[in-house]
Amino acid sequence: MQDALDRRQRIKSIIGGSAGNLVEWYDWYAYSAFTLYFAPAFFPSDDPTAQLLSAAAIFAVGFIMRPIGAWVMGIYADRKGRKAGLTFSVTLMCAGSLMIAVTPGYDQIGIFAPAILLTARLLQGLSVGGEYGASATYLSEMAGKQNRGFFSSFQYVTLISGQLIALCVLLLLQAIMPVHDLESWGWRIPFAAGGVLAIVVFYIRRGLSETNSFVAAKRDSTVKSSGWALFRYHPKQAMTVVLLTAGGTLAFYAYSTYMQKFLVNTSGFSRESATAITAAALFIYMLLQPVAGALSDRIGRKPLMVGFGVLGVAFTFLIFRTLETTSSSFAAFLLVLGALVIVTGYTAINAVVKAELFPAHIRALGVALPYALANTIFGGTAEYVALWFKGQGMERGFYIYVTAMIGVSLIVYLRMPDTRKTSLITED
Repeated sequence: MQDALDRRQRIKSIIGGSAGNLVEWYDWYAYSAFTLYFAPAFFPSDDPTAQLLSAAAIFAVGFIMRPIGAWVMGIYADRKGRKAGLTFSVTLMCAGSLMIAVTPGYDQIGIFAPAILLTARLLQGLSVGGEYGASATYLSEMAGKQNRGFFSSFQYVTLISGQLIALCVLLLLQAIMPVHDLESWGWRIPFAAGGVLAIVVFYIRRGLSETNSFVAAKRDSTVKSSGWALFRYHPKQAMTVVLLTAGGTLAFYAYSTYMQKFLVNTSGFSRESATAITAAALFIYMLLQPVAGALSDRIGRKPLMVGFGVLGVAFTFLIFRTLETTSSSFAAFLLVLGALVIVTGYTAINAVVKAELFPAHIRALGVALPYALANTIFGGTAEYVALWFKGQGMERGFYIYVTAMIGVSLIVYLRMPDTRKTSLITED
């Protein structure tokens, strides 16, 4: 009876943590999904690519705050608890979303408009930087040894769900609002809704249970979590996280958030068609995450990551090059889905792999900070680098860049142990 109660409590906590993660990532991705509509309000220009480039730059700047958020809130989650870290992160995300929702455009307040937009993204960057480590650690510690890959995969299920919901909100608004209204004020709706939902999540997270791993670490450990302790005592694990993330996060952002713009600017699809293609592919991709996570519980984490590395190196250039001249929506959907299936080998299990590398007293920081550094350098700049290559007339250089970074991560996957067998998560 007690085992059943423990299992129900475990599942309730995982659902609660995942729901909060969904709202956080919806707020984060709403920016990318609605860039095509709000960019003119903040960055007036006669060149649509220049507007997108400016908006992409602020998208990238938001990533600069992620290592700071990972550092500050990773330490906070290791010292004060995973629940405390999750609650703090959603508070910052709420503030950022509401700021974007109410900020007047460039025509009303001039340079202050992009300045406030930048400030809002910095707050959201702090939030997401802390969210990743706290949620990855919380879900991995709550999951239980036999199903750790499966349950921890719900971090990316909710991450993708947040992105997918943002795209679905865009599709809905495209269907019910005239283009002029959507460009002038309709794009504010998703940010306002995200801010309100974040308030709801704040109260949900206050009621979560703390993990046994944190409770035991707080009782037994004499070493406090800090950036110095991380790189002094766990340098190999920290560098492993940076390198295994580099190719995976770049591929993810290239295949997902940038793909919507690529289908419009390069393939020639309408904004509505590009959104629908991306949303459909992301939906199936979302469903694949727990399947891959469960598979890793049976065969190990390493085979999935190696599979992503090999297929990513082999097919990334071909997929993007074929999409350049694709006019069929269905063919484009299959190609985008193929790319997302490839990166599933990384996204479904990367959180649990990182969590399994570190002891509990420094786990949230160990997962968050090295990941955030790699994510800032490679993931956050993906759209900007892609648009830069396009602006220079060398668009295929971006395909080569993505392929090369996946190759770097593949070397790490081949050399590292299978963390399912060497896991430092001791909680059953």
